[in-house]
Amino acid sequence: MSFKDLKERNVGSQEYIMMDIEEYPKTGWEQFKQIVNRGFSLELFKGLGITFGIMKDVLFNNGTHNTAYPIERLPISPRYRAVHKLLALLESGNNRCIGCGLCEKICIAKCIRIDTKIDENSRKEVLEYSINLGRCIFCGYCAEVCPELAIVHGGRYENASEQREHFVIKDDLLTPFDELQNQLEFQGFGAISPDADKKIKKTPLAY
Repeated sequence: MSFKDLKERNVGSQEYIMMDIEEYPKTGWEQFKQIVNRGFSLELFKGLGITFGIMKDVLFNNGTHNTAYPIERLPISPRYRAVHKLLALLESGNNRCIGCGLCEKICIAKCIRIDTKIDENSRKEVLEYSINLGRCIFCGYCAEVCPELAIVHGGRYENASEQREHFVIKDDLLTPFDELQNQLEFQGFGAISPDADKKIKKTPLAY
């Protein structure tokens, strides 16, 4: 296929508008005429008309095309990978994290630290769970590997700070006890798929 056939090939049912490409000016007089034609043509005044129309709408009709941040915020996708959250059990209020350490092992940036102990019921208890958000690259591997859906990515993306130690705070990740009734099952990044039950295969029994 030649280059001409490639440009003129039928790439779809859309109707394309072919533009007239003018030759480049070669002399100084031709350059001056091109500047005059482009600067004082109707296209310039059409663009100015659109600009002044939007300005009039903003000044007199209180119409705006911007978001008044931080009063107004644009909605984000539920799959957005923002600051982590540690979810709790709705029945008991206990943390879902069982201290398996998979998120710490799979972390690429090595920013997750877990400290555990064995409690009086011979169960592993999480003493400290911290994420250095200054090093985190928000890859989402920790949420994918968590077997209990304990760590997920929330929707809070405003984590600017002047001190580095503010990026390693456990209390900001935990769900407050008085807000457990408002905690919904997470549907964002790290949640199970709606057809997870169909994908689970029954384990063949030996008897």
